[in-house]
Amino acid sequence: MNKIDGKKIAGEIVEKLKEKEKPEKILAAVYVGSNPASEAFLKVKEKAAKELGVDFRVYSFSESISGEKLREEVGRISKMGVAGGVIVQLPLPDKFNKQKILNAVDLEKDVDVLAEKSLGAFYAERSAVLPPAVGVIKEILEKENVFKDLGEKKVAIVGAGFLVGKPAAVWFLGKVAEVAVFDKGSNLEDLKKYDLVVSGVGKAGLIKTEFLKEGAGVIDFGYDDKGSPSTGSGYNSKRVIGDLDASDEKKLEKLTFWTPTPGGTGPILVAKLMENFYELFERKKKKE
Repeated sequence: MNKIDGKKIAGEIVEKLKEKEKPEKILAAVYVGSNPASEAFLKVKEKAAKELGVDFRVYSFSESISGEKLREEVGRISKMGVAGGVIVQLPLPDKFNKQKILNAVDLEKDVDVLAEKSLGAFYAERSAVLPPAVGVIKEILEKENVFKDLGEKKVAIVGAGFLVGKPAAVWFLGKVAEVAVFDKGSNLEDLKKYDLVVSGVGKAGLIKTEFLKEGAGVIDFGYDDKGSPSTGSGYNSKRVIGDLDASDEKKLEKLTFWTPTPGGTGPILVAKLMENFYELFERKKKKE
């Protein structure tokens, strides 16, 4: 049983980035309204950027702004020559059409890979960078030496969400023997058929160890802190629990590997976000 140390993996990614040319551009984050969880996530991203010497700037807007005006502002920020990458901090207040706002981010600056053009490139396997959650999955599989025989694996995705489940399912298609998508209302005892389980529901302790086969791996993006999931990861002062029931780690010894919450996928997500920022900067520089 291998409990994944997300902080260690994230640290290794950051150290590699430090060896590269630092982007002389800002990483811009658009934040709308007031959400304590979102503010915590932004602080984590800012801290990661600061460690790399990257200028991280938050552009805050009142929830009273219209959808059209917000889209214009995101587009304006994205087109600034000084901006090398743009994040739209999620969740947005309910009144906004999330996808329309995200679509205002230029393809060459979309570090989260959430605009429709960016997603289209990803689905067609033409994207310069992977969605951060997919980057985390790839990183962990490579670390656990299962990537080379991935074609023989059966993969279960729990939750078909915008940030984790959907891009993960698309990425696995054609790479593994089978991909199945479950929702939190599915019969999760069927997870016993799968070699790898990727979850991003955000419901504490949803996946019980008895639902999992001997030797399976679990990559858990879900967390329940009574807040909301985000493209990045940071945690407020409340106790954070993942989708995987890790209350008795003794029971998890049957697994080949699993990610704890916190300290698992979260730190790697932020590192992958920064890695995308560097990669997009390098590619744009080569074109100039």
